[in-house]
Amino acid sequence: MDNDLAKLLRSVIREELEPVNERLERIETEQTGLKQEVQIVKQDQQTLKQDVHILKQDVHILKQDVQILKQDQELIKRAVLDTNERVIRMESILENQHRIIELLSARSIEQEALIKRIK
Repeated sequence: MDNDLAKLLRSVIREELEPVNERLERIETEQTGLKQEVQIVKQDQQTLKQDVHILKQDVHILKQDVQILKQDQELIKRAVLDTNERVIRMESILENQHRIIELLSARSIEQEALIKRIK
């Protein structure tokens, strides 16, 4: 009789604990899934950190390139201004030469006319 009672008690306890065991198994399964998701999030976070590091390096390089471009632009600006000054000087020289040529041409015509009168 003790054996039957023990079997009965075990059977009752199993029946009562079955929903608890099922619930524990679901919780363990969910916990395993959560651990996997946390691991994925950690890997994604690591990837993001690497990407941010690469982006920071790229930004640094771009800043250096912009600084170089600014310096080059300043040099080009100076060269353009210098060229403009030279062009203005050349125009002034050409105008003076043109006036001198016109003056010499007029004098040459005068001298030719004078020579013709003398002959």
